[in-house]
Amino acid sequence: MPNIGPLEITVVLIIALLVLGPKRLPEAGRAAGRGIREFKNAITGGGDSQPEALALSAPEAAAGATQTAAAKPRHPAEGV
Repeated sequence: MPNIGPLEITVVLIIALLVLGPKRLPEAGRAAGRGIREFKNAITGGGDSQPEALALSAPEAAAGATQTAAAKPRHPAEGV
């Protein structure tokens, strides 16, 4: 099996930048990271190892900090 070197990684990143553009590339990276993390947790059977506040991205955390506890929307899995 061939090894993946720095040149191949650079080519893939340049192609991703051209296809997605500079505005959507970070969003795609975060989504890929979340997907890999969820896959790893599903395979290993691990639960959430991070507290909810650390798992939120910066805009979500800032929006959540301005809401009171009673005004925060409930998670759909919690039920009504």
